[in-house]
Amino acid sequence: MYTGETQIRVRYAETDRMGYVYYGNYAAYFEVGRVEALRNLGYSYKSLEDSGIILPVFEYSIRYMKPAYYDDLLLIKTVIPEIPGARIKFRYETYNQDDLLLNTAETTLVFIDSATGKPRPAPGDLVKSISGFF
Repeated sequence: MYTGETQIRVRYAETDRMGYVYYGNYAAYFEVGRVEALRNLGYSYKSLEDSGIILPVFEYSIRYMKPAYYDDLLLIKTVIPEIPGARIKFRYETYNQDDLLLNTAETTLVFIDSATGKPRPAPGDLVKSISGFF
């Protein structure tokens, strides 16, 4: 299992009238978490796209326990719980600066060949890089 960590400071524009981070913004936070997790493994979304692979989201789920507020410093823990095949799964935990768990989430993305629009296996070198954590 691979785990990466990313910090994000909540901006005022990301909050709603109640002063909470608007729920839709967490999808963007998780995107930052998974992009950075892949970057830490030596892969960028840009390099994947340049090689003809796109990664659309197939599934997304989230469970909220506590809100985040303007200026909170959030820690997004991103876990790749299994070796990817044609799909790659990410699990997330969001903590605030007081180490309180705010939410948990999961996304599944599919490796798609951009030329054919069809699923394809994860790149072999990515699989090899991730395999060292299992």
